[in-house]
Amino acid sequence: MNAPLQHLPLSARADKPLAPSLERERLRLSLVLMLSDLLAIFGCFLLVGGLYLNDWPSEMALREAILLAPLFLLFGIHGGIYRPELLYNVRKSIYRLIYIATISSLFLIFVTFYAKTTESFSRVVFTFGCATSVLTLAGVRIAVLQFVRRRIGPSLHNVMVLYAGGPSVEMKYAFHIDAKEHGLSPDIGDPANLDRVGCYMQNMDRVIVSCGQDERELWSPLLKMAGVQGEFISDALRKLGALRVTNEGEFSTIVVSAKPLGMEARLTKRAMDIVLSGAALLALSPLMLVVALLIKIEDGGPVLFRQRRMGEGNRFFSIYKFRSMRADKSDADANRLTSRNDDRTTRVGRFIRRTSIDELPQLYNVWRGDMSLVGPRPHALGALAGDRLYWEVDGRYWSRHVLKPGLTGLAQVRGFRGSTEEEGDLKDRLQADLEYISRWSLWLDLQIIIKTAFVIFHKNAY
Repeated sequence: MNAPLQHLPLSARADKPLAPSLERERLRLSLVLMLSDLLAIFGCFLLVGGLYLNDWPSEMALREAILLAPLFLLFGIHGGIYRPELLYNVRKSIYRLIYIATISSLFLIFVTFYAKTTESFSRVVFTFGCATSVLTLAGVRIAVLQFVRRRIGPSLHNVMVLYAGGPSVEMKYAFHIDAKEHGLSPDIGDPANLDRVGCYMQNMDRVIVSCGQDERELWSPLLKMAGVQGEFISDALRKLGALRVTNEGEFSTIVVSAKPLGMEARLTKRAMDIVLSGAALLALSPLMLVVALLIKIEDGGPVLFRQRRMGEGNRFFSIYKFRSMRADKSDADANRLTSRNDDRTTRVGRFIRRTSIDELPQLYNVWRGDMSLVGPRPHALGALAGDRLYWEVDGRYWSRHVLKPGLTGLAQVRGFRGSTEEEGDLKDRLQADLEYISRWSLWLDLQIIIKTAFVIFHKNAY
């Protein structure tokens, strides 16, 4: 069982390991998950085959399971779904499970299609066998998580924080050891000291040393000799926001930033943007032509309104909207935010603002890559929250631009729209944007797109 947050007294001195090794438990858990997945796939396919074909056991269902199960196991191992630490994040674990199941089934369909063996398969058995397998596997993981938490504790790794003159830290479920109190030092010339240090570090997956900067070179050899993941606490690196250290031959660098999405995620998101924005532009083109005609008829001015906004990487781009204000009152720099019953807005403009139709030309921005369907909304540079510019209200504001701006976003579906009359209005939106960036998934994007349909008409849309 992992230790709760505590400083072990001298009486708890480690003549034997502070905790049993969890490495064997992690390996055992991975093997249990693999076995349970195989049993679940075979069980679900045989059940579906028996119910549908009235054949117990169904030879066809068994044949499909024999082909799918090894593929799922292979893709699953490669995709990391059997890493025990993933089990503690149920949402991520189930999302990865669905992804692996989809890839495995599609790959099997692809192979059997070219092998011309699909006629010997039952589509109903295969479809419902896959669906029930995913549901069963998800249920098994939830049950295993509850069991593991009761048996092992809230973590599958033993962590020790060793204080040797550095600052104290709050870290739950870790062993907190005071080096001086327990007679531990970085002296590698004393075999007895090495034995004491080795006993304390035995079975530890991570050892975090809190010491002065000058002492790190002394503790570092001991950590390497112990064969554990050794780390040092650094308040200076925390202030820099360091992610990791990389070694480049004769020098090392501190990594303080990284792309928020990997290549696979970026390609997936971009592919969805191209397909959906292209389809939407075609489907909505009659409506957009009618709106353009009405705008032109009302006052004869330009149909589109172009404004400079801040996009991905804090780079400027031109955003397109249907013009909703009188041509001579258009505020290109947004020095004055729109308000309810704004005297600058045309009759057509009021309607297209209330229905969010004025945003439709941004589908072109999405299609050409300036924007994404989902992401933090791009704000006008002169916009104010209360009487201050957005980035003056919260220093994290520019961090929302690590992703492409979106046609819609998490903030919008939560109702954070309209003018920012108070600083709190901006902070709500910013918090939602930063949450979206940290939680991004394709499923989250699809959820936001669906929910957007229910907030097109909004009390703050004017």
